Amino acid sequence: MLDQKIFRTYYASSTEPLSNLYSSLFLAQEKAWPRLAEGIAALNTVHVRTLPCDGYTVQVQWNPKRIQSTGAKVDAQSIRERKCFLCMANLPAEQQGILYRNDFLLLCNPAPIFHHHGTVSHIHHIPQEIEQAFAQLLDLAKDLAPHFTLFYNGPQCGASAPDHLHFQASPAGKIPIEQESLDPGRRKGLKTIGRVRLSTLKNYGRAILVLESEDHSELSSVFLEVSSAIRSAVSAAQEPPLNIICTYTGDRWRLFVIPRTKHRPDIYFQEGEEKVLISPASVDLGGLLITPLEKDFHRVTAELVQSVFQEVTLEQSVFNRIVEQL
Repeated sequence: MLDQKIFRTYYASSTEPLSNLYSSLFLAQEKAWPRLAEGIAALNTVHVRTLPCDGYTVQVQWNPKRIQSTGAKVDAQSIRERKCFLCMANLPAEQQGILYRNDFLLLCNPAPIFHHHGTVSHIHHIPQEIEQAFAQLLDLAKDLAPHFTLFYNGPQCGASAPDHLHFQASPAGKIPIEQESLDPGRRKGLKTIGRVRLSTLKNYGRAILVLESEDHSELSSVFLEVSSAIRSAVSAAQEPPLNIICTYTGDRWRLFVIPRTKHRPDIYFQEGEEKVLISPASVDLGGLLITPLEKDFHRVTAELVQSVFQEVTLEQSVFNRIVEQL
């Protein structure tokens, strides 16, 4: 089964950049896989508007193709009863990917938020758990640089396949936080642990921890400490609820860690006209809010966005205690 799904293979010793192989995959799959071609064509019809919030801005994207992800049932019973759409046996016949270091299959996302939106799925059906896969996240981000950014949605924070380990890839610079975090006026230094610099973003409407380092090992160690501190702060029995956006530029990883308190806001579960189908994940909390329904796209206000962000992310006081513990 695996051999039939391999478009190309990438090893640590490969000389051709992974980003080049990934771009070639998209071109080939767009021709061979009608569903992907339809998804890519639909990007030309999405609408985006910008909302000025209190100290920051958010882009809102109306993207009907994202209804399956935004509306996904992720309760334990629903997960048990459906086939895993990331397992190779269940992939569409036309779909192929790049085998990455014998562990992951880099795939094209047929319901894209961006052009060249990819899914990086483990070849085995193992749970969505970042602590055991963090080193691979860093490796992937470096190998896909400088053209792609990697992001991770926790099993309780936007992953529509919480039972199957995967990341997602987007073109570099397309998630607003990537550029906004470079503004010196936005940054607030917190502390340095070894060769890892910790900072946060001021007046951003949600508590975000930024980790930066050139050292793979030290960054991994500090992240595990951060993960443990979040787990303790929110009394999580297993993986703490969080989203991650990871970039690699100039020989340095930049990691945005967004601790969460809940998966979906209360308005998601309302009835009738009170319901707003917003299910924040990495991209949304990174400043690009996805609305699959046109009515929600038009009715979302800055006040609503601010309320949702505050509801699903950690209070600043709890965030500050986590940082102090590190």
